[in-house]
Amino acid sequence: MIFETLTLLQLASSVFLAILFLQSGLDKVLDWKGNLSWITGHFSKTIFKNFILPIFLLLTLLELAAGIFSAIGFVFILINGETCWAHWGAILSTLSLLALFFGQRLAKDYPGAGSLVPYFLVCLAALYLY
Repeated sequence: MIFETLTLLQLASSVFLAILFLQSGLDKVLDWKGNLSWITGHFSKTIFKNFILPIFLLLTLLELAAGIFSAIGFVFILINGETCWAHWGAILSTLSLLALFFGQRLAKDYPGAGSLVPYFLVCLAALYLY
């Protein structure tokens, strides 16, 4: 039943992750040049400075996949309670956040890394709920 607490938590977490990662991924696609410029400057003094373009492309694809899987997962939970798509969305979301966290720490952007912790906790909760 859709009004059961577990189902509501699953729906809320999947739509949250869908919004988060679709917005982030689409922002990277729609403002590719601006985002790439910012990332290039941000990581210019790290070991990734010569690999920024492939890493940025990979992160963009990972975020879009996380958002798409989470959105599809929301629909499947709503229709028949199936959580497989949402579970994969949460896995991809978790991987995206771990990559972002690692990058922020490597760039010594500790406040930026810290700001990812609440999102990571949502991912962990979503993984548990599915």
